Amino acid sequence: MTTGAVTLPLDLAELRFTASGDSLVRRTVLPSGVRILSEHVPGSRSATIGYWVAVGSRDEKPETFGSTHFLEHLLFKGTTTRSALDIAVSFDAVGGEHNAMTAKEYTCYYAKVQDRDLPMAVDVIADMLTSSLLDRTEFENERGVILEELAMADDDPADAASERFFEAVLGDHPLGRPIGGNADTINAVSRDAVWDHYRANYRAQDLVITVAGAVDHDELVAGVIAALRRADWNLDLEATPVSRRSGDGGLIERGSALSIVQRPIEQANVLLGVAGIAATDPRRATMTVMNSILGGGMSSRLFQEIREKRGLAYSVYSFSPSYSDAGLFGIYAGCSPTKVTQVSELMLSEFRRLATDGVTQEEMRRAAGQLSGASALALEDSDTRMSRLGRSEITLGEFMDLDESLRRIALVTPEGVRELAEELLPRPLSISAVGTIENDAFSGLAESPVPAP
Repeated sequence: MTTGAVTLPLDLAELRFTASGDSLVRRTVLPSGVRILSEHVPGSRSATIGYWVAVGSRDEKPETFGSTHFLEHLLFKGTTTRSALDIAVSFDAVGGEHNAMTAKEYTCYYAKVQDRDLPMAVDVIADMLTSSLLDRTEFENERGVILEELAMADDDPADAASERFFEAVLGDHPLGRPIGGNADTINAVSRDAVWDHYRANYRAQDLVITVAGAVDHDELVAGVIAALRRADWNLDLEATPVSRRSGDGGLIERGSALSIVQRPIEQANVLLGVAGIAATDPRRATMTVMNSILGGGMSSRLFQEIREKRGLAYSVYSFSPSYSDAGLFGIYAGCSPTKVTQVSELMLSEFRRLATDGVTQEEMRRAAGQLSGASALALEDSDTRMSRLGRSEITLGEFMDLDESLRRIALVTPEGVRELAEELLPRPLSISAVGTIENDAFSGLAESPVPAP
C-alpha cells in the first residue's frame, strides 16, 4: 500500500506501507505494549535508532522537577552488565554516535551506526533503559555535572531569555517549566525520587523504538525482544500501549507580560510572542507557512525589514514550537541595547501586518519552495526520519510522508494565513529580554500586541 498519511491505532498489531521515495515503513505492537517502527530507506548503509519514552519535564511532580533530565544522564552511567566506559566504548569502537535528549513531552536515547552495527545498538540502548543501576555515588557526581550544564545554559543570554519566555507565555502550565529544572530543584531531588520516576515510567507499554535507514524490520523486532528478555522484562504479560496525550489542554493563562534580566553584556536578546497552536491542530501547515513568511529565512519579512533594510540586528527570526495540547508563536532578535525599543516595535508591526494586510501570492510561492526544499534535504538524514517516526507515534498518531506534508502546505491559502495571524494577534503578549536594558524599553508594548503605526 502506498499512501501519504497513515493513522497509527494503538490496538493494531501490524502495519506496513510504502512512503514517498519508496521507503518501506513497518510497525509492530507487541502484546506487552512495546511499539517498534522502522523505515527502510533504499541504498542506505547506516541506521539511526531511538528508544523513546513518552514522559518529559511536563510530567514531573513538584518535588522532582528536573528528574527526567537527571535520569537521562544517569542511564549512561552503567547497568548490571555494563560500566559507563563499556557503553561509551561500544559506540566509539565502531565509529558510531550516541546521545539522548530530554524534551517537554518525551525522552529519547539514540544512536547512529553502520548497518552491520545496528544489532549492537539495539542491545546496548535496551540494556541502558532496562537495567540502569542509578548508583548513589554516580548520582551525586552527576548532580554536579547537571548543575554545571544548567549554569552553562544560563550564561548564554539567548538560552536564558528563551527559558523566561516560555515561563512568561505559558505561565503555570507544565510546559512552561524549564526542562532541566533549576539549581534549587536539582540540589533538592533525591536518588530515591529519581529511582521511583524511573520505575514508574520506563515500562513496556511506555516504550517506543524507531529505526530509519538500513534496517530489516523482522530482524529489528527479534533483536528488541531478545534484548528485553535478557533484562527479564515479561513480554508475555499483555498490556495496552499508554494512551497519547489529549489535545485539549485548556486555556493558557499568561505568566507575565514582561520578564527582564539585567546583564552587563554587549547585546540585548529579546523574545516576544503569544500562545500558539497544538501539534495536532489542523492548521499546523498554515502555521508553518506563516512562520516561513514572517521569519523563516533570509527573504522573510523580519530579516529584510530589520536586518537588511535597517541593519538593526544580526539574528532575527520567528518560531512556532508545538506540543500535544499547546504551542507558542514567538519572534527573536539580538540587537544593541539602545535599539531594543525600535526593534521590538518593528517585530510587532510585522506581526500585525500579517493579520491586517495578509500575504502575497509571491510570498506563498516562496514559502512553499523553501519548505519543500528544506524538508527534502532534511530527509536525506536518517536522524530526521527516525525522529519523524517517534513524533508520529507518540504525539500525532499519524505518519505523514514528504508528499503528504507538501500536499498540505500546497492547500494553505493567503486568507488562511491572515486568519490565523488575526486569531493569534489579540492573545496576551509576553516579552522576555536579557541584557543591559532600560526599564521603560518596552513601555506599553507588553500590554498590547498592536503598537502604534
